[in-house]
Amino acid sequence: MLQSIRDRSRSWGAKIIIGAVVVTMALFGVESLVGLLGGSGDEVAKVNGQSITRQELEMEVQRAIRSGQVPPEQERALRGQVLDELIGERLLTAFAEDGGLYLSDEQLDQVIVTLPEFQNQNGRFDADLFRNRLASAGFTPSSFRAALRVDLKRQQVQQGLVTSDFSLESERQALAALQRQARTFRYHTLTAGDLAEPVEVTEQDLVAYYEENADRYRRPEQVRLEYVVLDRQEMADAVDISDDNLRSAWEARGRDVDRRVSHIMVGFNDERSRDEAVARLESVRAQLAEGDDFADLALRYSDDPTTAEQGGDLGVISRGFFGDEFDDAAFALAPGQVSGIVETSSGLHLLKVTALDQPPLEEMREELGRELALAEVSDAFNRRVQALIDESFAADDLASVAEQLELDLQQSDWVARDAGEGVLSEPGVLQEAFSEDVLVEGFNSDVIELDEDRRMVLRVAEHRDATVLPLDEVRDRVTATVERRKQREALLEVARAQVELLREGEELEIEWRRVERAARQQDNVPRSVLQAAFRLPHPEEGETVYGQASDEDRVVLIALDSVEQGEVDTEVENFVARMSEQLRAQAAIQGLRSYLRETADIDRR
Repeated sequence: MLQSIRDRSRSWGAKIIIGAVVVTMALFGVESLVGLLGGSGDEVAKVNGQSITRQELEMEVQRAIRSGQVPPEQERALRGQVLDELIGERLLTAFAEDGGLYLSDEQLDQVIVTLPEFQNQNGRFDADLFRNRLASAGFTPSSFRAALRVDLKRQQVQQGLVTSDFSLESERQALAALQRQARTFRYHTLTAGDLAEPVEVTEQDLVAYYEENADRYRRPEQVRLEYVVLDRQEMADAVDISDDNLRSAWEARGRDVDRRVSHIMVGFNDERSRDEAVARLESVRAQLAEGDDFADLALRYSDDPTTAEQGGDLGVISRGFFGDEFDDAAFALAPGQVSGIVETSSGLHLLKVTALDQPPLEEMREELGRELALAEVSDAFNRRVQALIDESFAADDLASVAEQLELDLQQSDWVARDAGEGVLSEPGVLQEAFSEDVLVEGFNSDVIELDEDRRMVLRVAEHRDATVLPLDEVRDRVTATVERRKQREALLEVARAQVELLREGEELEIEWRRVERAARQQDNVPRSVLQAAFRLPHPEEGETVYGQASDEDRVVLIALDSVEQGEVDTEVENFVARMSEQLRAQAAIQGLRSYLRETADIDRR
């Protein structure tokens, strides 16, 4: 239900909050919503004294996976990026609140009442519907409003930056003229063969460069680790789930999913008694038993003119649409089944479920199998976690722990405090590795909770202090860098000299590569060459302008022969103008985010 609100909401802030509610419920259950709004669980970071919990991080990671943004196999590599995003959002929220941005209760009400999922069949906001649907997700109206208020304030900051920037008409025209420009030029790439003699790298060159750039060859403090990981997912991989259990799980899932329902309604009032209404529906039931079509009978007998012409179709409904009696009947039916007589405040009904808002079993087989397997190994996993806690605390090594619990003892390469990869990059791991107990005292670490499915214990196998590597250890790297720099400088001198000769009118034996009427976006020309060609001044009629360009890979001569105004392409020019404005807006937002990070107190755990 709330997923639908997120999809259809016109409010950017509302989409974020409601999306968070849906995923939190799916991952952790109703009780987790307290953590969502109030904070709970182990800290993974502090931002200006405010905590970001492991639970918040896990919720966002799973949300990205469920939305299709990130494949599940990349989940473990995603956490660092998601934590960085959470830190940025926390800083932006604090900035909005410190700036006194304000949302009145009336403005907040206006956002909420425009959400279609909180509106009745007449398109009007229904307070009871609002409370019931939030309550079904474990969310109170007040907590929903509080969280929504925070996100709308954050949106105000970004919108304010975007709308405060603008382009003049003259700027847009100049940009369009530059965009449609086409240039015809030639270029020639210089190589080591264009040098009179090869560059020579002396020992003095190496020493001078090495001493000037010693920090480039600094090795940070590093450790080499031994570690074990207890993974519930791996335990689940060894479990076989029967087809019967899969079908039972699929059917159980279907009992609470949204469903498409049709009805035949018979009212009773002064013109018709309740007994007469019951008799009318009993007659309908008898005709259904004889094989008559439900839709045809709805057209003939239903007192609901809105749905009768559609065969009684009420559309897709969620729990809470029509009250408890209606729900109890509708959500007890399988597709194609017809209920007994159901009484509501509007009359008597026969209900038929025509479809479930749920994929078929074959499409859900893998997902359901994974859920059932995880549930089956949960008790064994918890017992092994406790054993891991006990054994690693008492042991003087990690090899015996791995052997006792039948875990693989893994070893890392040398790793610095902030340079972990894979599992070592996850929050809290390297902090534990460089803690006093582990690094100095030589103990096994505490059990690290990587996520809800994995536990880890590590131990320092070797340690080495930070140091500048001696020249002899990095001589090959230094030599290659110095040789490349000296050759590039020598080629630049050649390029400058040849450009002067060309400007003086001399003919040089150069094999030019010609580019006709190149646009600014030209795929078959090196980017540095194209940019340099578009920086050269316009040549006079019949003349050529010469220049040179270089990047880390090449040094080139450029001969610009002509500049033309290309054809007007309104669609492209409008696109470029919009992109220019978006880039300026993004630069403003990114500038604020960078400033907030630079001035913040951020502590990653």
